[in-house]
Amino acid sequence: MTLKSIPLTDELHGYLVAHGAPPDEVIRDLAEETLALLPEHASMQVAPEQAAFLTFLTRLLGARQAVEVGTFTGLSALAVARGLVDGGRLTCFDISEEYTSVARRYWARAGVADRIDLRIGPAGDRLRELPNERYLDFAFIDADKTGYPIYWAELVPRMRPGGVIAVDNVLRHGRVIAPQNADDRAIAAFNDDVLADVRVDAVMLPIADGLTLARVR
Repeated sequence: MTLKSIPLTDELHGYLVAHGAPPDEVIRDLAEETLALLPEHASMQVAPEQAAFLTFLTRLLGARQAVEVGTFTGLSALAVARGLVDGGRLTCFDISEEYTSVARRYWARAGVADRIDLRIGPAGDRLRELPNERYLDFAFIDADKTGYPIYWAELVPRMRPGGVIAVDNVLRHGRVIAPQNADDRAIAAFNDDVLADVRVDAVMLPIADGLTLARVR
């Protein structure tokens, strides 16, 4: 018996995905198109097990109001939108019309486009357009790494008590231990800040490239 998470071979990863809400045709097609259109950036898309987890978590929270910072081609937003309660709303922030044009097509195909409000522009500025009150049930941060502290600062005060913020790429492929570039250093510092933030209870999970879940008090 091991006292830590086991490493995932390709075969074991395939088994894990197949036995935990495996991707449907829409998700498979979106992943394949993203890889074909944007091979150098396809790694920005969430992993299939991560998408399943986001839907599960959103449903578990009974989320009605959600925010995503960093949308890319839309898989994570699709996953969150599928988990919202009837009448729920997801507000997405991204800077790319090109990438999110792919997202819009797949949201429509999945029947969730009417639940998503996409706002193009710097998220650090546009997050301030949100109501200045504690109303959000769920938020997902997966954008430029040096911007994480800004997004965190805007989102935490807007989360309802018991609301959850999920933050992606907190392990930086293991480089948080010995940062090699500005993004690595930014995430290492951000992780320390989350650990010290008395407004939240947080846990870091080895899902994909590391996922922090923070429950706001």
